[in-house]
Amino acid sequence: MGGRGRRPPGPPAPGGDGHARDRGSVTVEAALALCSLAVFLAVAVGAVAAVTASVRCTDAARELARLAARGEPDRGRAVAAAVAPGGAELSLTAGDGAVDGATVVAEVSARLFAPLPLRVTGRAVAAVEPGVAG
Repeated sequence: MGGRGRRPPGPPAPGGDGHARDRGSVTVEAALALCSLAVFLAVAVGAVAAVTASVRCTDAARELARLAARGEPDRGRAVAAAVAPGGAELSLTAGDGAVDGATVVAEVSARLFAPLPLRVTGRAVAAVEPGVAG
């Protein structure tokens, strides 16, 4: 028994048991895992930003439509501009009432990320209150 047929400890012989070829594979796998994690995190943060911008656009459109329906469109634009994401476009148009009377339609849209052509939009409709000049 005394160690016959055993190799002395040290680096594996070329063409031996294959451990030399696997050296560094854990580093590559870890690098790929970290890249995948970074991409996933970026997509998750982008999704949260998109939802937040969409809610802000909807809130701004609601405020603009509500105040315009009360006869205060200038104040509505000021409030909507404060609520909406930066650089948002505000649109206020008169619509036809579905049942009786007139409505106002407010739409707020904003670019999501500057280099990408993505936009989020919020829209609200409000009936013009009685006594308000249309």
